[in-house]
Amino acid sequence: MARMSLWVSVFSLLLVFQMIQSEEDDVKLALIKFYNQLSGGSGNPNLGWDINTDPCTNWTGVFCNSKLTAVKKIVLDNMLLSGTPDADSLCAAESLTVLSLNNNTITGDIPQGMESCTQLTHIFLSGNKLSGNLPGSLSNLNNLKRFNISHNNVSGVLPDFSRISGLVSFLVQNNSLTGEIPQFDFKNLQDFNVSFNNFTGPIPDLKGRFSVDSVMGNPGLCGSPLPNKCPKESKITVEKVLTYSGYMILGLVILMFIVFKLVSNKKPKNEKIHDVAKMESGIDSSSKNHSKVTSSDYKSDVIRSEYSITSETGMVSSSLVVLTSPIVKGLKFEDLLKAPAELLGRGRHGNLYKVIFEDGMTLAVKRIKDWSISSEEFKSKMQRIDQAKHPNVMDLVAFYCSKQEKLVVYNYQQNGSLFKLLHENENVGRFDWGSRLSVAATIAETLAFMHEKLYADGIPHGNLKSSNIVFNKNMDPCISEYGLMIVEHQDYSSTSSVQGGSFKSANQSRDGTDSTFEVDIYGYGVLLLELLTGKQVQNNGVDLARWINSVVREEWTAEVFDKILIKEGASEERMLHLLQVALKCIDFAQESTRPTMKEVAEMMNIIKEDEEERSIDVYE
Repeated sequence: MARMSLWVSVFSLLLVFQMIQSEEDDVKLALIKFYNQLSGGSGNPNLGWDINTDPCTNWTGVFCNSKLTAVKKIVLDNMLLSGTPDADSLCAAESLTVLSLNNNTITGDIPQGMESCTQLTHIFLSGNKLSGNLPGSLSNLNNLKRFNISHNNVSGVLPDFSRISGLVSFLVQNNSLTGEIPQFDFKNLQDFNVSFNNFTGPIPDLKGRFSVDSVMGNPGLCGSPLPNKCPKESKITVEKVLTYSGYMILGLVILMFIVFKLVSNKKPKNEKIHDVAKMESGIDSSSKNHSKVTSSDYKSDVIRSEYSITSETGMVSSSLVVLTSPIVKGLKFEDLLKAPAELLGRGRHGNLYKVIFEDGMTLAVKRIKDWSISSEEFKSKMQRIDQAKHPNVMDLVAFYCSKQEKLVVYNYQQNGSLFKLLHENENVGRFDWGSRLSVAATIAETLAFMHEKLYADGIPHGNLKSSNIVFNKNMDPCISEYGLMIVEHQDYSSTSSVQGGSFKSANQSRDGTDSTFEVDIYGYGVLLLELLTGKQVQNNGVDLARWINSVVREEWTAEVFDKILIKEGASEERMLHLLQVALKCIDFAQESTRPTMKEVAEMMNIIKEDEEERSIDVYE
């Protein structure tokens, strides 16, 4: 009897083990349906695609994560498949990253619904008989890195693949595609070929990365690198007449507005300030009766300081400095006061507002308080930051400075911050390991550039954190609030302290770099920890950096990683490498051993390149 119980126990354990190792039955059924549709219902039984077997160990062409619990890749090249793909069945495998069906005779359209395969990084469908238009929803595959549908008969215009920031390979040659070529990020593309289609219009600037072979065979294309130049339009069309008429009407409206402003400006200055103050007072009183958040805080405080400046110097709005930006040309201080605004966040050193103008333009205004810096120093700092431009640093639109108030104006980015994406977004599962690594590498490279450009001026970021990393319309990460030096009062090392809005240490870094810049290196290390753990920097009194150090000392390192990344099957080796970089950046040693941002960027690029090589090899 005891022996029978023992065998029952062993059998139960084996059954549980098998259940843990395999994909769920509904996923297996969906994938079998996908395969049967491709094979016309007469699939090869020798490939092992059967409900009674484990996809991760028995199905030919299926590759799973390291724990053999989730399907990651489906590679069915040269399998004589001739049916039509079904996206709903395919996307049941939620962890799928690679789909490769090259060199078959698959027919029909590329199916609608592929965007549901949110983790897809590689789509290889070349050498088939696919037709129809490409679904516009393909541009929603934010994790897509490589796309190859060459040598098919796909037609229609291309979806806006340029929205996918991480795309490194785009191959659609030998099809029947039409329309213009989108403006891809050609600096990041490694492979690009649209030859032998029916594209028309001017070729985008390929940044010298690709030769004529990549665009040849499109009779309607013109411009470099093709020898035929684009013709200059001279024929007057009805469309042009309507366009020019619109410009004339717009010009008349602007002229009437200027005349109105000139007439209104004849009012005495004191009366004008009184009117603005009166208007602001009305806004403040009315806001008390409404639940909607407005900008009364920043407006009322700024108007009081401006009123006092005006009474002393006779100036009204000359302190608003508008930098080189065609979007906000002619912006005035009064415009900021009059436009409705929404409070986005409060901080120890200032608040952030979203300001919306009548023409639809939206700006973000940072109001800084209690910063003891002269107006001339503030102006000089803002102008130097504006000169050191980088595509991943938020452009300064304008700034304002008085004795008591300082405002910094940026273009508003509607895609939110890294903090919100990590800690407040319900779809954070879509922010996969590859995306996090890409963000980390981009920020490192950007900071290294800014440190080099602004080293002589002694201008670091000063307050690097996930809420100051925002995403532009292409979902590229951008550093916001650079150089405002609003440093949170943290103990950055045992010999360091943060005083008076700047980072001061008893030591310089080993290469002689001003220790002021070390605050950014520490902040970047904490940023890496957020990306790796998915945890907030401060949560219920627990400091993330100190917690990580204590866990690593106990040799319990793997427990710190975000469970979403573990479930996804992210490379633990590369996560450990990233953790090592983070620990170097937040080093608590008595003597500063932190690397420079240039060294950090080099380490990050090595990790990123290793990850890209791993993801490219679909057969590993």
